[in-house]
Amino acid sequence: MKHSVLGHLSPQIFLNDYWQKQPLLVRQALPDYTSPCTPEELAGLSLETEVESRLIVQDPTCAQWTLTHGPFTAADFESLPERHWTLLVQAVDLWLPQVSALKANFQFLPSWRLDDIMVSYAVPGGSVGPHFDYYDVFLLQVEGNREWQIGQACGPETTQSSHGDLTLVDEFKTHESHLLTPGDMLYLPPKIAHWGIAKSDSLTFSIGFRAPTLADLLGELAAELSTNNAQTPVFDPALYATAGGSQIDSAYVQHLQDLLLATINNPALIGDCIARYMTTPKYPDLVDITGERRQAELDFQAYENGEPL
Repeated sequence: MKHSVLGHLSPQIFLNDYWQKQPLLVRQALPDYTSPCTPEELAGLSLETEVESRLIVQDPTCAQWTLTHGPFTAADFESLPERHWTLLVQAVDLWLPQVSALKANFQFLPSWRLDDIMVSYAVPGGSVGPHFDYYDVFLLQVEGNREWQIGQACGPETTQSSHGDLTLVDEFKTHESHLLTPGDMLYLPPKIAHWGIAKSDSLTFSIGFRAPTLADLLGELAAELSTNNAQTPVFDPALYATAGGSQIDSAYVQHLQDLLLATINNPALIGDCIARYMTTPKYPDLVDITGERRQAELDFQAYENGEPL
């Protein structure tokens, strides 16, 4: 029987009881997984201008956090302290097919929801601080140990403080804590505060799943409507002399609402908007670059196997 990344849970039980509802710890979700990316290779990626990367350094003596965006230089890493820093590299799956292959373990979820696979390397004490996200994430521990504290449910009303570009939860309340070792995985639904702290040199893969916001969908819908007959002017409803003056009559408001509802009451239109939004590359400039790189890797593998190029 094929090993499941959900351990003893069936995909349906996970979807019913945990997905976007509550955290789930899976011990030895991928017990034999070996990282295709070393810390040195991850640092090498962060030197590239096309790669989105961040360095987060904490000064534990004054609870100060510093976030720096890449690309970085070798000198940046040479100047780092021995403890309390983390390197994060986004969309490593675009650059390393071996990392992208991890997606096959999550086929019980819609593939169009998968955002990217971020890889983080942290030294002892390294962390990104207490925070929450608006997307689902699976945190796979690949090397070293990292303690994850899970906190309260959050939202727009949660008090947060800014440390430059870094936003952290002010009053983090630990509800449970888990030490993850290689092969362990933690699922976190949206809006759950969490705080991961490396206990040793640590590699963690974050498999993130995004969902469109209503604002995103409305933006796509507006763009779609602007290209078709929605540019037709709106004709007035039946008017009465009493509707004259500077106030907008309630009948006119109702008329516009009816027109808008009739326009969006179109499953095909909404489906097209979702498809366009969710399939738009997060890094459109990288599509050709990573495609060429992947093809070059495939060609090289074929060459190693003695196949004609």
